[in-house]
Amino acid sequence: MIVIRCLDQNHLTYAHAVSDIYGWPVCEEIPPDTLWELTLRNDYLSVCSPVYDYGAPLYVDFVGGAMGHRRLYGGGKGQDLAKAIGLNKASGIKVLDATAGLGRDAFVLASLGCHVQLWERNPVVHALLSDGLLRAEAHSETAEIVTRMELCAGVASAHKTSWPEVIYLDPMFPPSKKSAKPKKDMQLFHQLVQQDLDADELLPWALKTAKNRVVVKRPRIAPYLAGVKPSFELTGKSNRFDVYVNAGF
Repeated sequence: MIVIRCLDQNHLTYAHAVSDIYGWPVCEEIPPDTLWELTLRNDYLSVCSPVYDYGAPLYVDFVGGAMGHRRLYGGGKGQDLAKAIGLNKASGIKVLDATAGLGRDAFVLASLGCHVQLWERNPVVHALLSDGLLRAEAHSETAEIVTRMELCAGVASAHKTSWPEVIYLDPMFPPSKKSAKPKKDMQLFHQLVQQDLDADELLPWALKTAKNRVVVKRPRIAPYLAGVKPSFELTGKSNRFDVYVNAGF
């Protein structure tokens, strides 16, 4: 069961608006069968769980914290992500992010001038993303960036589109038993989203749909998505970008 709690009566209207969109009840007390608790506090929406102990609640923040630092000091178009998308060759690229997650890479791309359509099928993650975009829209340093971000609910491959020049895929990969555990917020995210069992099915659709290229983000030593070798790879310390080129910019 998923419920919404409002810790500040000033945000009660917002809590009920979220409830109307997603169908989760607004509760003063947490029912015993609650798996995920969405909480409105300090002007942001967060998620935690009375079942899984992962420390602080998870929320989306495009203004401050790690994303604020990356926006200011992340390396701009010199980042591997930007090179993989093709920003060393073109500008204003239309990107469809079919596995939006917490929207971090999508926000980076939008901050570099891309127009990004984010697709997220997990309703809790979608709610967090929507909340993060609303707050970023209200902040002077990020308002212009989020005008290039469009959030959509559902599975991108189920909708016909001629929109994207690039399709970006970052499917959830099962954590390695040999590697160190991720930070607790990402452990919570992994528990919430689970593994993308249909990840291999996304690549054939993406290759048929993207005008210019498909970019797949993978752990550095992970196998290729669907076993298909890319046109080229950009490999960092922990991640790898596999780039499938359909046409040049």
